Amino acid sequence: MNEIVLSSVCQPVVCACGYLTAYEPFYHIDRVPDFNELVYVDEGTMYVCEDGTDHEIHAGELVFLKHHIRHYGVKEIQRGTAWYYVHFYLDEPGETTAGADAGKVPQLYEALPKKISGMKNSDIEQRFSELVKYCHLMDNVKKMRINNMFGSLLLDIALMKYADDRKRTLSFPICEWPDKHYNEPFCASRLEKEFFLSYKRMAAVFKKEQGMTMQQYHTERRMLIAGDLLKATPLPVNEIAAGLGYDDPLYFSRCFHARYGVSPRSYRISAKTDY
Repeated sequence: MNEIVLSSVCQPVVCACGYLTAYEPFYHIDRVPDFNELVYVDEGTMYVCEDGTDHEIHAGELVFLKHHIRHYGVKEIQRGTAWYYVHFYLDEPGETTAGADAGKVPQLYEALPKKISGMKNSDIEQRFSELVKYCHLMDNVKKMRINNMFGSLLLDIALMKYADDRKRTLSFPICEWPDKHYNEPFCASRLEKEFFLSYKRMAAVFKKEQGMTMQQYHTERRMLIAGDLLKATPLPVNEIAAGLGYDDPLYFSRCFHARYGVSPRSYRISAKTDY
């Protein structure tokens, strides 16, 4: 309810941000702002009602309040409460963004969560501090970074829910294995020892969650790295193969051709046109 939605073709525009501490008890201001507001509580507790919904925001929690919706204080905020705030504009889905052709540019959307807890001493909290520091700079050129910084922060906040969902799946830790062992051949018995599960059980769950087998996933990871090395380095094909754990360069080339439709050497030649 009253969600703020990010779009891949829109960038938020920060109109104000800061860090405040209450020196006397007070109530949150009663207003219907034309901007969106993010409130992150550093110390104490804040109380605000938005469109009939009461929010009690404790230290380490943040809440988003949407523009054109009335919000106001419902309980006295105590002395010593401290918080970060950001006021920002953001086009609604379907609105035209300056410089973007909505008919040609594909748009992706992601809703921001209304409230998040457990942010105390996190990377998110540190980034609020950095944002406020830049907002108060006298150098207008450096201030131009604020919207990009805040846009990146909002996207990371929006995607946090997927990180939590992934960590609850069985395939998530197995998917991390190729990132650490991309330079080794696939080994089912080693996976069984590392995860204390039968390969048959892991394979069934992994295929259901990821849509491919574990060996296919491992090979895909190695081929993506091979493609990057062919484009970005002068390493010979046989050295790239060896570095990825392929003892037989011809077998590596067959795997690469199956993935990209061309040989490693042809891929390297065609990749030069991208620069």
